[in-house]
Amino acid sequence: MVGYTSMRGLLLKTLRFLYRWPVRALFFLFNSEIIHEVLTKMGERLGNGRLLKSLTGKLLRVDNSTIAQDLFNIQFRNPVGLAAGFDYEARLTQFLPSLGFGFESVGTITNSPYEGNPKPRLGRLIKSRSLLVNKGFKNLGIDEFINRHRNSHFEIPIGVSMGKTNGQQNMSQVDAINDIVSAFKKVIESKIPMSYLELNISCPNLFGNVEFYTPSHLKELLTAVCGLKLQKPLFIKMPIEKSDEETLAMMEAIVTFPVSAVIFGNLQKNRKDPAVCPEEAFKYEKGNLSGKPTERRSNELIKLVYKKYGSKIKIIGCGGVFSAEDAYKKIKLGASLVQLITGLIYVGPQLVSEINHGLIELLSRDGYKNIREAVGADVD
Repeated sequence: MVGYTSMRGLLLKTLRFLYRWPVRALFFLFNSEIIHEVLTKMGERLGNGRLLKSLTGKLLRVDNSTIAQDLFNIQFRNPVGLAAGFDYEARLTQFLPSLGFGFESVGTITNSPYEGNPKPRLGRLIKSRSLLVNKGFKNLGIDEFINRHRNSHFEIPIGVSMGKTNGQQNMSQVDAINDIVSAFKKVIESKIPMSYLELNISCPNLFGNVEFYTPSHLKELLTAVCGLKLQKPLFIKMPIEKSDEETLAMMEAIVTFPVSAVIFGNLQKNRKDPAVCPEEAFKYEKGNLSGKPTERRSNELIKLVYKKYGSKIKIIGCGGVFSAEDAYKKIKLGASLVQLITGLIYVGPQLVSEINHGLIELLSRDGYKNIREAVGADVD
């Protein structure tokens, strides 16, 4: 963690300590999914109240031109976002700005609701600094999302992540495309003030044989989605388990469409990744890994794609961000923005503020006046 000498820095260190010992230790005594549900509902209540929201914001929000950017005609006050997969019931849109987030992807949300894969759907691999995730696009459905947010206003850029409805094993490629397009249409017609739309093609926990990794299948999907003449930027959430060759083949298809950014990436399937503690690797039978086991491959793919396509498309780095240094590494490899989830759970709610303060220090140390100047700096 970057060092702080200010009073605010001391307060952040105190919050980190308090979270790690009494708070996290208590949370980790309980089932992961139950704690997640409790915290998101609590965050929803806090977001609807002015006093605590205001006090939290004064402590944790960071406003500094060094880390602010205008991308896709969207103002990002800082580059740190909450990734899809955490706020899948879209409860936190009003509270996240107080924690210092610069943007959020809600969801992933599907055309029809899905109660989630068989339990366990969420578990902790503490030594690996990872979560076992097997929710499989658990969500309330796009109609419920629209009903909840028809009259909402958002303080930070909010995007909705959408994917195919899970649980329908006999769904064909054509059915899946129609299902996804239907969700996109509903969001577009709802007039909810989303800043961007996100297409999640990379969840490894879905049933059936539908896939959009084959370039021809991906082109069919993007032809249908982009045929809606989207008025908002489109981001695509990408897998990290594919080879360099497979990833570049997907990118070759993507850059022929009006896609604004790709997100690298999603969960780690390889339980033998060096970041996975062997004694935890098979603690859970089903599901895939978040957090530190995703970091190495995420960074490799950010660099790979930036080197070849950096002039054509923006990259959002996601996977293993637990500190300002982690975020800065992704930025210097080619990411214009970063997203996180697991770091928040292991490090605490002050993490986003720590990252933003740390990025300001790191950028200043290296002589950059704005974060844009650092993007791709470590790519030959």
